[in-house]
Parts: sequence; structure tokens; C-alpha cells
Amino acid sequence: MRFLDDSSGAPTVAEALQELISGLLGPEPPVRIRCWDGSELGPPGAEPVIVVRSPDALRRLVWAPNELGLGRAYVAGDLDLEGDIYDLFALRDRLGDESAGEQIHLRLGPSGWWRALRAVAKLGALGPPPPPPREEARLRGRRHDPERDAAAIAHHYDVGNDFYRLILGPTMTYSCAYWERPDTTLDEAQAAKYELVCRKLGLRPGMRLLDVGCGWGGMVLHAAREHGVEAVGVTLSAEQADFAARRVEEEGLGDRVRIVRTDYRAIEEGTFDAISSIGMFEHVGLSRLAEYFTDLHALLRPGGRLLNHGISRPPGRSRFDRRSFIERYVFPDGELHEVGTVVSAMQQQGFEVRDVESLREHYARTLRAWVANLEADWDRAQRLVGPARARIWRLYMAGSAVNFEAGRTSIHQVLAVRPHPDGRSGMPPTRESFVSLSRPAA
Repeated sequence: MRFLDDSSGAPTVAEALQELISGLLGPEPPVRIRCWDGSELGPPGAEPVIVVRSPDALRRLVWAPNELGLGRAYVAGDLDLEGDIYDLFALRDRLGDESAGEQIHLRLGPSGWWRALRAVAKLGALGPPPPPPREEARLRGRRHDPERDAAAIAHHYDVGNDFYRLILGPTMTYSCAYWERPDTTLDEAQAAKYELVCRKLGLRPGMRLLDVGCGWGGMVLHAAREHGVEAVGVTLSAEQADFAARRVEEEGLGDRVRIVRTDYRAIEEGTFDAISSIGMFEHVGLSRLAEYFTDLHALLRPGGRLLNHGISRPPGRSRFDRRSFIERYVFPDGELHEVGTVVSAMQQQGFEVRDVESLREHYARTLRAWVANLEADWDRAQRLVGPARARIWRLYMAGSAVNFEAGRTSIHQVLAVRPHPDGRSGMPPTRESFVSLSRPAA
């Protein structure tokens, strides 16, 4: 391990951290670490460079010796990264530290904790834990009750429409895109995703569509404009609802599209010919799956189709971790389900599942496009939401992209139908007829 220090003869911070870093990364760490006194360890010129800006970074790790402590240090600016953020995740994988779901996974263990404690003591930096950054979610009430769900949604989505426009682009679509060609743009891929959903739902002029978790209105606008349907979009987010309603009026679709701010458990809009749920399902929770699909089944007419588009986890991985970075800073109360569990829950509530499609690689590419947008306008992003929240989004989107690429996280579109009482599904005879993006003959 190589040190760069001053010539005073006094121990440097890097020297004090040697035991801790060796225990975590090996005797020759594949990264460079720069400490708050300017001392460094690791190979010169190596990337990424992990910058320890304050003793608070070590205190946070001692008091929360896992990814939560590291996440707090990064969000607070006590710990920083210079270089390509994807190199950080490549380093994690080289060290054989697999991620659980969409999270940065690192736990010190008892021996690592003692090394961290000794390092902090050697630096004279022992003390109480620094307060968590204010961006950390602290929800009250019972998990997945309507009031708590509303607070969880507000935490993630009500951070400023201008910030989301910077990341998402003009479509304001916050879900996996559908990349048909290598030269497809993000906007084209999002339009293709909406068209794919419309095709799977068999939308035709005059039909009624419900979009559960409508976001900023992209799906209902596309369906009304391109397929002539009447559409209702529902969301719990105040900022999303206001923005989507303005888009409806700007496009002159107020006679066919309505945006309602409500919970899916409180929809009072009659019945529908088709229902889409795109990127909302992650907020439902395992305990509410039966209720969720029962409610949607009741809202759907016999012969109507449901398209559930949601992130999923491989078998054997945890649904959620209350001490994970993603839980505390990104998606509080979010839960991922194994796709087989989703299919079973749908069928138990009266749906007939007709098609399941993985879009895992598509989401990885989508996330990389969002990270590129964020990094391209980094200074403005920080002005809009503050440095801490900009850091959160950069870390979670880059980490999620890597996890989708590695197969640690997936995403599935599950198409189901509510059969008629006599068993008729109304589905076309071949899969190609409802997944093709080419227009059918008039």
C-alpha cells in the first residue's frame, strides 16, 4: 500500500486508515483514496478516487457499518467520488460483493467494525453519530396504509418537475423504455414503450383506459392521441397530477383525458375496457398484492385486459431491507416481487395471464440514458434540488443500471385478461398480433 504524505513526520490520515482499508479492499486496493489532510493511499493514477472529506465519514460508518453508513456519508458530502461512477460498481463486483436487489451492498462485519473503530480512535475522531442527512425518509404509520403510501410517493416524486425534466427529457416518462434499434433515442424509446403497452392492451377508439400511477401523464396522452381512447390517469403525487393536467389541456385532450389525484384503493370512475400500471407496482407491497389485483379486477370489464409493468427480483432475494440506501433515500417502503409471485397473485384474483415479457436489458439502457442526462447538466441539477439529492439520484440510477445488466434485478410486463363468465378471453389467436408495433390493416 503506497502513501503520499507530508514531510512533518506526523502520521497521516491515510496511515491511520491503512488497517481499515486493507481489511475492506485488500493490501493493495485497486482504487486511490484521498483523505481530508491531503494524504493518499493506493496506486497513483488509479480510478475511481474515493475522497474522504471529513472524520464524519468514519463516524457514520462506525455507527452504521453497512451501506446505510456509506450512503449517509456520500449524501452528506463527507465521502465523495472522482471519476466514472460506474467504476465504483465495477470495483464492487471485482471484489466479489454481490448486490441484493437495487442497492449498494457492503457490510463491515464484526472484524471490519473493530478496524473502523480503531481507525476513528487513532484519529481522535470518536464521537456521537452525525445526524442523518435531511433527505433521509422517516415515514410514520403502518406500512402501505394509504396515508403512509402518500408520504412515500411524495418523498420520491415531489422533488421538482424541472429536476425530473432534466433527467427524463421532454417525454417526462419515469419507467423502462423500449429500445428497438441501436440508434433509437430516449424519446423514441419511451414512445415505443407506450405503443407496445397500447398494442398489448388492444386499445381501439372509444374504449376506456385506466392508467394506475399515471406519473406525468405520458401513457394516457399517448393512448388518447394515438388510439382514440378515453383515459383516466390516477396518481398520489401532487406535482405529477398538476403537471399532467396541464399537459392534457396544452394538447387539447381535455374532452378525452382526466387526471385524478387519488389512491388506487379509492378509484370511483366506473369500469374500464383496459388498465395499465406502469412503474407503480413497486409501491404496492406483498401484503397488499391480493387487495391490489382484486381492486383492479373489479374495475375491469369482462374481456378487458390488464398490463402490469413492474420491477421484479430473482428468486431468493429479499423483498426489501429497511437499512438499505434505496429504502432510506430513494423508494421508502418499496418492495420488489419475484415474477412468479406476481403471476400467481393475478390468477388467484380472477385474471388469466396471457403473456410475460422481460425488459431487463431495456431498463439498463434507459437508466444509463438518465444518468447521462443528469451528469450532462450536473450544476443545474444541484441548483434545482441541492447537491445531496442530486447525488442520491446519480448513485441509485447508476447502481440500478449495473444491477439490471448483471441480472440482479429484472422487470416484467405481465399481460392478463378478465375472462367472460363463459370463459371467452377475447384475445387474438397469435402473440404477434398483439405485440407487434406495426399498425394493423384498417
